[in-house]
Formats: sequence, C-alpha cells, structure tokens
Amino acid sequence: MSSLSEGVTQILIPVAAFLGIGFALLQWFLVSRVKLTSNDSSNGYKEKLIESDEEEEGVNNLEMSIKCAEIQHAISVGATSFLFTEYKYLGVFMGVFGAIIFLFLGSVRGFSTKSEPCTYNQGNTCKPALANAFFSTVAFLLGGLTSVLSGFLGMKIATYANARTTLEARKGVGKAFITAFRSGAVMGFLLAANGLLVLYVSINLFKLYYGDDWEGLYESITGYGLGGSSMALFGRVGGGIYTKAADVGADLVGKVERNIPEDDPRNPAVIADNVGDNVGDIAGMGSDLFGSYAESSCAALFVASISSFGISHEFTAMSYPLLISSMGIVVCLITTLFATDLFEIKKVSEIEPSLKRQLLISTVLMTVGIAVVSFFALPSEFTLFNFGTEKEVKNWHLFFCVATGLWAGLVIGYTTEYYTSNAYSPVQDVADACRTGAATNVIFGLALGYKSVIIPIFAIAIAIYVSFSLAAMYGIAVAALGMLSTIATGLAIDAYGPISDNAGGIAEMAGMSHKIRERTDALDAAGNTTAAIGKGFAIGSAALVSLALFGAYVSRAGIKSVDVLTPKAFIGLIVGAMLPYWFSAMTMKSVGSAALKMVEEVRRQFNTIPGLMEGRAKPDYANCVKISTDASLREMIPPGALVMLTPLIVGTLFGVETLAGVLAGSLVSGVQVAISASNTGGAWDNAKKYIEAGVSDHAKSLGPKGSECHRAAVIGDTIGDPLKDTSGPSLNILIKLMAVESLVFAPFFAAHGGLLFNFL
Repeated sequence: MSSLSEGVTQILIPVAAFLGIGFALLQWFLVSRVKLTSNDSSNGYKEKLIESDEEEEGVNNLEMSIKCAEIQHAISVGATSFLFTEYKYLGVFMGVFGAIIFLFLGSVRGFSTKSEPCTYNQGNTCKPALANAFFSTVAFLLGGLTSVLSGFLGMKIATYANARTTLEARKGVGKAFITAFRSGAVMGFLLAANGLLVLYVSINLFKLYYGDDWEGLYESITGYGLGGSSMALFGRVGGGIYTKAADVGADLVGKVERNIPEDDPRNPAVIADNVGDNVGDIAGMGSDLFGSYAESSCAALFVASISSFGISHEFTAMSYPLLISSMGIVVCLITTLFATDLFEIKKVSEIEPSLKRQLLISTVLMTVGIAVVSFFALPSEFTLFNFGTEKEVKNWHLFFCVATGLWAGLVIGYTTEYYTSNAYSPVQDVADACRTGAATNVIFGLALGYKSVIIPIFAIAIAIYVSFSLAAMYGIAVAALGMLSTIATGLAIDAYGPISDNAGGIAEMAGMSHKIRERTDALDAAGNTTAAIGKGFAIGSAALVSLALFGAYVSRAGIKSVDVLTPKAFIGLIVGAMLPYWFSAMTMKSVGSAALKMVEEVRRQFNTIPGLMEGRAKPDYANCVKISTDASLREMIPPGALVMLTPLIVGTLFGVETLAGVLAGSLVSGVQVAISASNTGGAWDNAKKYIEAGVSDHAKSLGPKGSECHRAAVIGDTIGDPLKDTSGPSLNILIKLMAVESLVFAPFFAAHGGLLFNFL
C-alpha cells in the first residue's frame, strides 16, 4: 500500500490544478497593470512610460501609445478571426471523427450491451464494448475541446501582452523581459492546470459508470489524448502555413527586393506576419504540448490499469502520473519567481542566461519533487504488465524512470540551444558562410541540422533503455511524463519568443527609436533560441510518448512480439519510415504555394499604390491577411487527412502487425527529420540576426543590413522558415497521433483488421 490515502490524493490533484490557474490569473493581472495609454491609469499604476533620460526629442508619448494600441488591436482581431474560422472546420472534423470512433469501437462486439470477459483481468467481467465506444468518443471530444481552449487562451494573452512589452521596453530591457515572460507564464500554467483538471474530472465522472472495471475505464480515457493531438495537428499545420506564407512574402519582397527593415509599416504583409506568430507559434505550440501531456498521461494510466495497481484498485498508485503533473505545477511556480521577482535583468546579455536558468532550476527542483511523489504515492514493491508477463518493480525504479526522462529533456534543450543560439560557434559558422553567398549558407545550415540530431538521439536512447529495463513500457510512459513535468516553465519560455517578436514588430511599425528596437531585437533573438528549445522538448517527449503508446497498442492488439523479419511487419516499417517525408513534402509545398501568392500580392501593392515606398500611402494589409487565411485553411486538410487516415486504412486492410511496423518506422525516421528541420531553420534565423545586430567584430565585418552577406542570410532564413515552424514541429504530432489513434482503435483492428491479407 502507498503512504498517501485515496482521500488525500483526491484533494491534492485538484488543489494543484487550481493553484496553477490562480497563479496564471495573478500573472495576467500583473501584466494588465501596464496601460496602453497614459490616461488609462484607473488602477493607480501611474509610473511614467518613458524615463526622462531616454525621452526622445519631438515624440508625443500619448500618440506613440495610441499607435501601439491600434497595431495590437489589428493583430488581435486578425488572430482571433483566423482561429474562429479554423475552429469551425475543426468542429465539423470532431463531429465526424467522433462518430467514426463510436461506430468502429461499437462494432467490435456487434453493438452488444452485454457485459463481457475482461481482456487482461482474467475471470472477471467488464463493461460492454459499446460503453467503451461511447466513453472513448466523449473523452475524444473533451481532449479536443481542451486542446483548442489551450491554444486560444495562449493566443489571447500573447496578443494582449505584445504592445505592453513594447511600451515597457522604453523603460529598459528588464521591464520588457518581465512583461513578456509573465505573459508566457499565463499560458504555461493555464495549459498545465487545465489539462490536469479536465483529465482528473473525466476519470472521476467515468468511474461513476465503470465502478471496479478500471481496465475499461482507462482504455476509454485514451480518447482524451487522441482528441488533444488531432486538434494540435491541424492547429500546428494550419498556423504554420499561415505564419510562414506571410513571413516569406514579407522578407523576400521587403528585405531582399526593397531593402526596407523587417516589420516596416510600408510592407503590406507585416500585419499578417505578426498575426502568424500568434496563431502558429503560440496557439499551435500550446495545442501540441497539451497533446503530448495528455497522451503520456493516458499511456501511463492504461498500462497501470492492467498492472497490479489497476487489478487491486489502488487509486493513489494509479494516479502517480497525475501526482507527478501536480508536483510539476508547484515546482514551475517556484521556478517562475526566480525570473520575475528574485533576479532582475539589467543588461541585454543577461536575457538568455536567465531563460536557460529557468530550465535548470525547474529540472533540479523537479528531481526532488519526483522523489517525494515516488516515495509517498507508490507501494515499496509492485508488479507491472510487461507484454503478457508481470515485472517486479520497486518504487525507486520509477523515480529513476521519471528523472531520466526529465534530465534527457534538459540535455535536449541545452543541445538545441547550442546549435541554434548565435552566442556559439555553430551559428556563427553559418553566418560566416554567408560571405560567399546564399548557397554556402544553405550547405552549412543543412549540415548543422543533421549534426544537431546526434546528442538528442543518444539522450532519448539512454532514457528508453533505462526506463524499459527498470519498469517495462510503464517506465517509458512516465519518462515521457518526466520530460513534460515542467511543461508550465517550458511553455512560458517558449511563448515568450513570439511575444517578444511581436513587440519588436510593433516598435518598428509605431516608428519608435533605434534604441528601443535594439532592445526588442535582443529579446526576440533570445526568444528564437527558446522557441527552438521548446520544439526540442516537444520532439523529444513525442519520441518517448509514441514508444509508450506503441507498447500499449501492441499489448491491446494482442501481438506477442513485433518481428521485423516477417514481411507483414517489414513492409509496414519501410512505409512508416517514408510517411514523415511525404508529410513534410505536403506542408513545405503548401507554404511555398501560399508564399508565392503573398510575394505576388506584396509586389503588386508596391508597384501599383502611389506613394507607398515614400510612406505617404497605406498598404492594404487585409488582402495579405486573407491570402494567408485562405491558404492555411485549404492546405491543412491533405496533411491532416494523411495522418488521420493512415492507421485506419493500414489497420483495417493489412492488420495489426503491419500497423505496428508503420508506427515503428514513422517514429524512427520522424524524430530525426523533425529535430534536423527545426534546428536548421532556427540556426539560419539566428545567423541572420547575428549579422543584423553587429555586436561582435566578426558580425560587424559581415554586415550591415542590406549588404550582400545580409541578403544571403535572409535567403537562408526564408528557406528555414517552413522547416522550423511548419514541417519540423508538425512531425512530432504525426508520430504521436498515429500511435494514440492506433491504440484507441486497437480493439477493432484486433477483431476485424487485416481484410486484405484474409482474402489473399
């Protein structure tokens, strides 16, 4: 028996979730105290917007604030209208796919309402398959709604905070940093707390019907992970196409052809570009990490339910994944205070170390937290399901599994930072390659991306070996949960990037001084690196989550072992390894064709609107926003259909063994492609920023803006845009989503799959 009673566990989990929500609301309140107009000081926060020694000659402060407010409003309206349109499409998808889940799972026993023998807990009777179909569908809808809510709330706080960060930059880089970071924390804590709370409430409500049938209860809960990830896929792909079509169009015509600065108000694509940061990098990333969290929790709960925890109905031990997440919220709360209250940033050079320190502090504190949870929530000895056998495990084994995942995440984060930050030699080498033109820049960037895969893959391999050796498939599931246990901090430093990027754009469009733009650029450069770190975490956790889901699928489908020497499994393996390339081709081409239309529209406006280049006329921003919106909504459907339909077609026509091969193949190749794509794009972006900032003598020798060297860097950055913000981040959803979908439909595939092979 565990030391914690069931009653205490039932209190601790919701308390942690409400604590996270309360802390998020507090951070939002603190951000809201920064007023957009100086006469709006109703809550007594009357601090001057500009310190006297930095006041600019002839600049009307109120006029500047009003300008920022107008730009912020345009970005917010654009992002909100796009997401609402996207969610209408997703609402239809959820209804249709929910019906498919119900029909497929209900037909396993011919829609029978009679109780049936349990699959694992031999000798006992479980609830009918029809109940599993109904509750899996409900869980799918709940997961989808929570995922959409996570992305939408993140976008709202980001568009609320961007102009406030710009205004705070007038007081100094430290104030701007705190505003951007607090805003990121709102998103991080809301997502972690909402994900935990909805999962906890769902389990308790489902238990009212299932009673002692924990096997059926936790099998149906896997629909929650499927709902979360399917929304994340469309959010990531749709948002990624939107943001990169605008970004590529704005950069190619604005910077390369017209030689005007980034985010110049004369550029017709500038509002669409800033809207894209919020719908792609914020809403998309929020849904993505929520999906990972939901799936790793569902995989761990499912494996535990068919182990001694589930069979002997030990609620506290069963809730170990939820208690880890609860501890994560408390740890991240303490960690956030280090960035916002305990250490004040005074210089630009302190920004990136402060963000890196967040990762390290949260990891160290969480290691202690995991030890506490493992000691109190788990019995000293227990057995875990291990492909038909039972494995003897001790509670300290699980501590090492979770801690290994947690520290593997830190290694991936730091490796990503080394390869994408312009403070280190890899990115500086890429920048140096621009001296001989765009071609050498591209060659160096691709090489950097491939090389950056090595250390993360070893970290993931070690985490898998240690976790599986100690606690079989359950060990891998909780290792993934360990990597995601500090999700609130990870998302805070990730969301900080696009908020800073928007702040820089607003400063440029409002016509603020070069000094303020330098500060926002410094925030943005650090944000680029943290965004790459966030993607590294998402990809690393996706690899572990997919493997855990793969193990759960193999167990549920009744496969004794996956033998790659059998033709059924091998053809699945080789086709699965191809899928990430097919998917990437679709998303890259979508960005390319949308960017083509954007470039033509921006060129048309520059050529046909008199006085646009001189600043006497305003561009038609709305037309560029429409091009991005239409392209992303149209183009997100084929890649989404590829991912959602592959498991259904393979499982139904070719059977469970071939599908197991497809899942293994897509996992192995998808992780490599995703890491290299994300890091290549991040490195090209920061090589461009390294030349633009011109901080070191080396950077000055490559610059200034508008030089041949800088143009080569912009071309590299433009090529990298769809890699780092569309294809790369979407691939981790591909490998997770196919695995969780296969697990949810496993009863159907086991009963009726392999139609084609049955006829042959």
